[in-house]
Amino acid sequence: MHYRFSISHAASHFVDIELTIQTNGDETLLKLPVWRPGRYEEGNFAKNIRNFKVQDISGKEVKWKKVSKSSWLLQTNKRDTIKINYQYYCNQLDAGACFVNDEQIYINPIHCCFYTDDNRGNACTVEIAYNFSKVATSLTPVEKNIFSAKNYDELVDSPFIASDALKHYGYTVADCRFNVWIQGNYKPDIEKLIKDFKSFTEVQLNMMKSIPVKDYHFLIQAVPHAFYHGVEHLASTVLVIGPSANLNDSVLYNELLGVASHELFHVWNIKTIRPVEMQPYNYDSPNYAETGFVYEGATTYYGDLFLARCGYFSEEEYFNELNIRINKHLSNEGRFNYSVAQSSFDTWLDGYVTGIPGRKTSIYDEGSLVSLILDFLIRKYSDGKNSLDDVFVELYNAFGKKKIGYTSADYLRIASEKAGRSLETFFNDIVYNACSYQSLLEEVLLFAGLALEEIPSKKYAEGYFGFKTNDSAAIPEVMNVATGSPAFENGLAVGDLIIGVNGWKADKNYNVHINQIEGHQTSFLISRGSRIKTIEMMPTVKNYFSTWKVKHISEKNSAQEQFFNQWAKNLRTHYKQRSL
Repeated sequence: MHYRFSISHAASHFVDIELTIQTNGDETLLKLPVWRPGRYEEGNFAKNIRNFKVQDISGKEVKWKKVSKSSWLLQTNKRDTIKINYQYYCNQLDAGACFVNDEQIYINPIHCCFYTDDNRGNACTVEIAYNFSKVATSLTPVEKNIFSAKNYDELVDSPFIASDALKHYGYTVADCRFNVWIQGNYKPDIEKLIKDFKSFTEVQLNMMKSIPVKDYHFLIQAVPHAFYHGVEHLASTVLVIGPSANLNDSVLYNELLGVASHELFHVWNIKTIRPVEMQPYNYDSPNYAETGFVYEGATTYYGDLFLARCGYFSEEEYFNELNIRINKHLSNEGRFNYSVAQSSFDTWLDGYVTGIPGRKTSIYDEGSLVSLILDFLIRKYSDGKNSLDDVFVELYNAFGKKKIGYTSADYLRIASEKAGRSLETFFNDIVYNACSYQSLLEEVLLFAGLALEEIPSKKYAEGYFGFKTNDSAAIPEVMNVATGSPAFENGLAVGDLIIGVNGWKADKNYNVHINQIEGHQTSFLISRGSRIKTIEMMPTVKNYFSTWKVKHISEKNSAQEQFFNQWAKNLRTHYKQRSL
């Protein structure tokens, strides 16, 4: 299969694609993937196609009809070679889509490259028929602007950017060449950027012992607006981040390092170590799996931890990232209604949208906390001999390298072996059961001399009455109601508008009108649809919507000190150095 990309009118954001393909038989079923690995939901890419035409090599029209939303049946009548021409709309500049203008052609081939079952295993070539001087991709160069892939799976796992403005830098770790490509208005401190990228790369390779590729590419799209997105591939990743003017500021630069570290670990975890449901990928339909807490959760956990271990993150910076995950979990009522395993299966249903209130958890946030707890349990039970690191090395050697898919039972078995005792109860109670992780999280953090500190909300509506509002709006709107809180019990609902408090007109400072004295009720005047009603509530002594942060306990014993240092490695020393 040969794919030729060109642009006839850049401002329209359409790329012109010509596919030349070998066929046999009277009919050929041409397919377009319905999803892309890394985004576990249906993408419906076919909606971006127009001007679909099929001809043989003599230019004669080949009849066709569409038989599903992403497949076309071609009447090839034993023709050896046919050409499919079509346009694909490329106007979505994120890490997993396509974008075309007069400055670049950026393509994720899985969006727009057709295939047939007969040709999926055959070699592919890509031709970029446009006069851009540079191309960033993990595809193998054949000649100027022509690249090859050993099969369709490699092709669609290899995004590319063609542009005159690309900047290229690189470094080498353990005989693997790492390339950093930058498209956009970002002028980094090159020496610092390479040093920092190399640092987390070295830590990852040191843990995993080897890497399944010899050449890896970071494709960075620096955009002028606020944005943050990364998508993994076996030999590359696309990172879209902005605003580019702030990328040298520490906060956004940390985000760049964080997403780069996360996506690099995916080279092992999901691109090589795959659940059995995705080995191989089925591009025609959802690939349901309950192990999202492994392939995304553990990657989220390690992405930040590697930045601590390599000495880049200070203790404060790493704990801030950990606090984000903890607070997302403890403020999400979905933890009582849906397990992280169930949420993994249902990413295909509503995993990337807010969904109905309190329905689900996150394979990223809850999955990262599951990984932290599992890591601490293995370290504790094995007396420091093993950790979650060893689980992933075993998965890589026993499954990834052999292209065998693992099951959730395999993950439990290997984790139990490294711990030296069965972890089935943990998996049943935490992974496959809807619950709060708080008590177990507090228990395992104590292994390292750490604790969770509760910080009550300073907003009385949140802390004493149990509801949150969007205070940036002209009229405060209820965004969240804690189950069992006074707001919940008295019938306040998400979507209600707070228009008055104790006889005063409500605005973003409405909290000042709330009675803060125990035993004194507050009267809320609300608007719900076309109705106006009054809801009276009595404050509670329980705190709602508290925030939590990880801190060291006041006095650690030697075992706790040793546990912390073995887990975090360079974290504490680095924190002291940066605090001088």
